[in-house]
Amino acid sequence: MANLDARGCGPEDVISSWHDYFVMVGGGSAALTGLVFVAMTLHLEEIVGDPVHRHRARTILTGFTAVFIRSALVLMGGQDFRAVAVEIIAVLTVVELILYSSIRQAMGSADRSVLWRTIGSFACLVLEEAGAVILFFGNAWGLYVVGLGMMSSFIFMVTGAWLLLVGVSAMETAAAAKTR
Repeated sequence: MANLDARGCGPEDVISSWHDYFVMVGGGSAALTGLVFVAMTLHLEEIVGDPVHRHRARTILTGFTAVFIRSALVLMGGQDFRAVAVEIIAVLTVVELILYSSIRQAMGSADRSVLWRTIGSFACLVLEEAGAVILFFGNAWGLYVVGLGMMSSFIFMVTGAWLLLVGVSAMETAAAAKTR
């Protein structure tokens, strides 16, 4: 039997009440994915040529895209809370595998801060996954944990995008200085 929240609502009712949240977060992540994609396209040579920049680019695009996908899955009609939880867990598992693979490729030339940021990002994904497990077992407040993990991930994705652009700019500046 599903647990009720403080208002007496079950998991399906709580999911419905989060409609606006997932519309906002999904739309925002789609917009940010597009902006980051354009910025990366403008600096593709520098990103492709550096393993740390490739790692950041890969994980940022994966992260924003996955937030959009998770939001869209939650918004799909006619699903019970268990289906939503399984979909969130499935998408997060794929993202975690991509993140793990990416950091393994980048670690040869990355400093410790890249590893710590990746661990922090991974922790946000695990937190969100734990919330989905809680939701799966009928506790409506698991969706709040999902939301917290998702919003925490945004911190790492947005600051990661900034660090990527700053790193690319530093490479371009250094290259320009060498040609003078």
